[in-house]
Amino acid sequence: QVQLVESGGGLVQAGGSLRLSCAASGGTFSGYTMGWFRQAPGKEREFVALITWTDSFRNYADSVKGRFTISRDNAKNTVYLQMNSLKPEDTAVYHCATKPLGQSQYKYWGQGTQVTVSS
Repeated sequence: QVQLVESGGGLVQAGGSLRLSCAASGGTFSGYTMGWFRQAPGKEREFVALITWTDSFRNYADSVKGRFTISRDNAKNTVYLQMNSLKPEDTAVYHCATKPLGQSQYKYWGQGTQVTVSS
């Protein structure tokens, strides 16, 4: 059974940095696109970033461009999200998700890790 486990969240002051990790297990992830999403209290879940299997394409939400960097280590089945210059509005639960090759929807989701940015 596929499992995604996020880690690295925490409390940080505005302007600080955090690095999130998402470790995947229980399956074969060749060709999978990995993404990060976030959900703040009372708000809809929103897209943050994605990276394709070969790292040929990365995409970011406008709100995080220039501050966040997504990367992956396929040998470790792990995707990362380096978050710099954090703002209070980045406060949310961050989830990673994986989209199998050829599918349009993200199929597997992690439980999430809390990121809180204080002003």
